[in-house]
Amino acid sequence: MHSTPRFLQGVFAFEGKGLDQPLPLGGALSLVVPDGVVAQAVYFRGGNSAGELVCVVLMRDGKPMRYFPIGAKGDVHVPLRVVEDLDSGTSVELWLAAPDGVTGTVVIDLGLVEV
Repeated sequence: MHSTPRFLQGVFAFEGKGLDQPLPLGGALSLVVPDGVVAQAVYFRGGNSAGELVCVVLMRDGKPMRYFPIGAKGDVHVPLRVVEDLDSGTSVELWLAAPDGVTGTVVIDLGLVEV
């Protein structure tokens, strides 16, 4: 079976608006699953330079799908091991929620595979 890896990754500055108000980090962190394939998230890694907890939100078709909290000045690695399929046409994006006024930088790496 042929598979293609995809990565949503980068380093992004942020300013929080509240943990209950996630905001998109940028176009580099979005993907629409191509026609004729199914995508599966394999892992999430993230790092947080801020002195407060932040939360990366994996959005699926505009709705929260998974939450990845990253502690103050911390990092996280979450193996997802094919939690669920993302069908053709599904849009996924990574957003960030942080306490109001908190600024910092996050390092994001979401690995997916298309089959």
